[in-house]
Amino acid sequence: MDVFPAYFPLAGRKVVIAGAGEAADAKARLFDGSPATLVRVEGPTAFLPGSYSGATLAFIAGDELFVQAAAGAARAARALVNVVDHPTLSDFHTPALVDRGEVVAAVGTAGSAPLLASLIRNAIETRIPEGAGKVAALLRRNQAAVREAIPDLTQRRAFLRDMLASPAAEAAMAGDMATADRLFGAALANGGKALGRVRFVAGRGAADLLTLRASRALAEADLLVIPDDVEPGILAMARRDAGRMSPGEATPESLVALAQAGRQVVRLVTGPLDPQDLKALAEAGVPVEVLLAAPS
Repeated sequence: MDVFPAYFPLAGRKVVIAGAGEAADAKARLFDGSPATLVRVEGPTAFLPGSYSGATLAFIAGDELFVQAAAGAARAARALVNVVDHPTLSDFHTPALVDRGEVVAAVGTAGSAPLLASLIRNAIETRIPEGAGKVAALLRRNQAAVREAIPDLTQRRAFLRDMLASPAAEAAMAGDMATADRLFGAALANGGKALGRVRFVAGRGAADLLTLRASRALAEADLLVIPDDVEPGILAMARRDAGRMSPGEATPESLVALAQAGRQVVRLVTGPLDPQDLKALAEAGVPVEVLLAAPS
């Protein structure tokens, strides 16, 4: 990882756009609808540190002399600086963004290939529903209540995962926040009990041939069962903070116990499935999903 991505909260923050023309206007459009205070400066005013007083971020567009002087003034005011089309002069790079309100996806290439970042952004954008930000807002409003009702981190994570596929999330996605809040509160009052499951996911082959459901399973897993010969590209699709265990440790009894505790388990498979494992899980009432076939 050559650069570290970070998100700056914009509520109550000041952002300065220095310069004129389409490049400066494009940067300003990034903040349409945001809670930040946006300030535009042009000409010699951009060379004064006072123009950037209190700013968190400064975007600068112009010719070589303009950006050099303006960047120096912004840094003197302790603002972080992005100089359009000059990665080496910038403190940070502007990523290609997917904006869904409280859900923001960013793709960056360390300033080296912004057109490539835009192409990847377009691919991601089709996968993020318009209402995703409303679901995030629902979870944020109920964050404190969930922490109080479910102090155990694993159980809390399992409950929130279930809520993402619940009628409450569907109502939020549709913009009916009153119904979403009511359904969320009812689920929390019911004890926040979550149901664990075990998913078997192909661990060999090209990562880009995994089904969408399999890739989501990897992203949602609390715990991964990883054989030695798993494909690295497939393993890279899983959450980095997921727990890990070897196939030898993943006995049917241990998988049943994990699922009954609300854990989401993904067992990566690089050989034939053992029917006895599936039978043991089914007899224990553990939901099982087999996701081994690549799309045709």
